[in-house]
Amino acid sequence: MLLLAMDTATPAVTVALHDGDRLVAESGQIDARRHGELLLPAVDRVLQRAGLELDTVTGIVVGVGPGPYTGLRVGLVTAATFASALGVPVHGVCTLDGLAYASGIDEPFVVATDARRKEVYWARYDDRRTRVGDPAVDRPADIAERVAGLPAVGAGARLYGEFFADARDPEHQSAGALAALAAERLAAGEALLEPRPLYLRRPDAQVPKNYKVVTPR
Repeated sequence: MLLLAMDTATPAVTVALHDGDRLVAESGQIDARRHGELLLPAVDRVLQRAGLELDTVTGIVVGVGPGPYTGLRVGLVTAATFASALGVPVHGVCTLDGLAYASGIDEPFVVATDARRKEVYWARYDDRRTRVGDPAVDRPADIAERVAGLPAVGAGARLYGEFFADARDPEHQSAGALAALAAERLAAGEALLEPRPLYLRRPDAQVPKNYKVVTPR
């Protein structure tokens, strides 16, 4: 098994190779505006560090969000393209699950990432492997009672510390953790997610309501 993992659902543009037992190589950069520019060079970088060729990859793992429309689709489209070209499966994993797994926390806690618009993408977990319910997007003040007293990881927890008092690492996503979680689930025979985007809300860019259609005379 050699999994190529990537996630662009957050400002972290992160790529990793995992052989099913250990992390082989990883690369990550934090830049919320350059996902498309940074992702392919990151893939090249981890392959070079591992001394491997792309055609040795046996599966693709991709973070499906939740995340903003523009960044998230970069990773999903790239993953689908690699999978098609190599003839290998592509496995989706919730981005929040990757952060939860990386935390190493084995008590109830919260993962919260920055959703912009003064909101967070978030979910509760019983432990690093077990999410409680589906991810959601809310204003931190609106979920304050539900997350009070719980440890919290992710950039959203850092950004809104008045509501997430016990903020812990990691702050940013790691494709290495995402790949390790996927490898663990695959080895256990668990079904992973379809590589479809988990947006939770409409994209920022929309056609104006009073759009005027101009046709030739």
